[in-house]
Amino acid sequence: MRILLVEDDAPLAENLADMLINQLYVVDIVSDGEAAWEQIKTIDYDLILLDLLLPKLDGVSLCKRLRSQGIKKPILMLTARDTITDKVRALDIGVDDYIVKPFDLSELLARVRALLRRGGSSSASILEWRGLRLEPSTHKVTYEDQPLHLSSKEYSILELLLRNGQQVLTRSVILEHIWSFDNPPSENTIKTHINSLRHKLKAMGAPDGLIETVRVVGYCLKKLS
Repeated sequence: MRILLVEDDAPLAENLADMLINQLYVVDIVSDGEAAWEQIKTIDYDLILLDLLLPKLDGVSLCKRLRSQGIKKPILMLTARDTITDKVRALDIGVDDYIVKPFDLSELLARVRALLRRGGSSSASILEWRGLRLEPSTHKVTYEDQPLHLSSKEYSILELLLRNGQQVLTRSVILEHIWSFDNPPSENTIKTHINSLRHKLKAMGAPDGLIETVRVVGYCLKKLS
């Protein structure tokens, strides 16, 4: 899951990003509304965390622009303003949820999960395929009821594959969903993580080729025969 965090308070942005990354979300940070607009035009984010008071283009104006352009991605607004008038205004312009600073981090995470479910990401759904079981709410992965211990990137790749069924995912799609701009991978990074994931699955007794390579294109789960 990829989240855009639009926040001009650098310490707060870093704190929030660290928390979200620990929950295996991919996070990009921008500090003004115009930069956020440029990012959103080119990247398919699952959720936008949007500060109200921003330089260049404030949160309300950015939200209006997004909705006027038909961009319906979930937006969670972060603000110190807590009057009913402020909340009603934010909801009326298309904000999906609203949380007042200072907020409890566990509450923010709960709201993030709720918006991702509402937005069609089904972040709490259990994903299953040929003996594999992945529980996004707990990050638990098993194969034939045996625990499968994965790195954060291996987990994210497997989740992405499971969410897309037998659809072939190109390398660019995998990069876009799993790596942030601040942490660009090397050329062979995806292949390395895929090979490690395959090795771990095979060690658990999974059949060869559970994750297929589509030459020149990318990767997918093995098609049912």
